[in-house]
Amino acid sequence: MSKPRSPIADYIIYLLVRLFVCVVQMLSFPAACRLSHRLAMVVHRLDRRHREVARENLRHAFGDQLTERERERLVCGIYRHFCQLLMEIIHLPRRLHIQNWQRYVTLENPRPLVDLLLSGRPLLMVTSHFGNWEMGSYALGLLGFKLHAVARPLDNRYLDDYLRRFRERTGQKLLAKKGDFDRMQEILAAGGVLGTLGDQDAGQRGLFVDFFGRPASTHKAVALLALKYNVPMLVSHARNAGQPLHYILGIDDVIFPEEYAGRADAVPAITQRFTAAVERRVRKAPEQYLWLHRRFKHRPARAKRRLSA
Repeated sequence: MSKPRSPIADYIIYLLVRLFVCVVQMLSFPAACRLSHRLAMVVHRLDRRHREVARENLRHAFGDQLTERERERLVCGIYRHFCQLLMEIIHLPRRLHIQNWQRYVTLENPRPLVDLLLSGRPLLMVTSHFGNWEMGSYALGLLGFKLHAVARPLDNRYLDDYLRRFRERTGQKLLAKKGDFDRMQEILAAGGVLGTLGDQDAGQRGLFVDFFGRPASTHKAVALLALKYNVPMLVSHARNAGQPLHYILGIDDVIFPEEYAGRADAVPAITQRFTAAVERRVRKAPEQYLWLHRRFKHRPARAKRRLSA
């Protein structure tokens, strides 16, 4: 049972975060990017727990393909990428708007995306903790497409409200991963667009599929919704184009539920397919993936029993 949270402590943390955001917004964007490099060095040195998680994940994912030195260099690159991402998100509302979006965002092969958005059919957009996953929904909202994004609310309700205002700034709406499932079904039944992260650990009851050669617990609700409401699934990403705040919105796969009609293994097959698409993308730019999170936190029950024996 989790310990009860202290509203006072949560509010103090919220104020500190707001203070940090104000300081970063006072800086020019190039100065904020320089600060992110220094911040990355500090966080990398102090954040031992996540640093070790990243090393372990990379060791399992790439094995002998990376030397120890290359792996350590990649871990440093991951911290640099996400510290820069933090600065980008803080400056994003002041720099990206409808008149200049093409300066910062490139739509790679946009035809499938536009066709699906304008088809009148409901749509599931599945992305991952790669690149800048906030950019895709932010930019689509800016262009006038109504999107509902599924996200886990933060435990700190003050920070959650603050982040929600940023995420809903361009018109998208947030749904809680737990508690809003009925609303998700209503949106798809009405032909709406639903966005979600497809690479989050789903616990012991999740569906275990292969990800970098290891079983990874994955939410099966995405595939279930696609099959139940006949919803095409677009697996997408927003990858950094080589300089701060410049991103390429790309498509890694388009999955049509009718391809799996009548198959007894439809749910695991679809879940494995979009997970494989995420893996292919991550392999091309592993420094842009959030290896710091425990993607392989849970093991299949059979593996746990073998370990216990």
